[in-house]
Amino acid sequence: MAFAGVLNDAEVKAALAGCAAADSFNYKTFFKASGLAGKSSDEVKKAFAIIDQDNSGFIEEEELKLFLQNFSAGARALTDKETKAFLAAGDSDGDGMIGADEFAALVKA
Repeated sequence: MAFAGVLNDAEVKAALAGCAAADSFNYKTFFKASGLAGKSSDEVKKAFAIIDQDNSGFIEEEELKLFLQNFSAGARALTDKETKAFLAAGDSDGDGMIGADEFAALVKA
């Protein structure tokens, strides 16, 4: 698991179970249930680096679509609707991507 040492396995499983159905993903609920919302800014930065698979310094739409798979390889991809809503919530500067600071603000929202 990519988040071993950062997040508790049981909390991650519960968070994933809470959004297993298509169009049920809510980032605020997920970040709280997974324990990420309560982590330090350094730990949130580590999470950002894991999700930013191409190491571009940004989480692009395609990486967001596969967001849940960072927590568990067998997790579903987000639907287009969920991905676009997640991106809109996090992209505060309107560049079509989520930067590290935008991600931190989203996790703590």
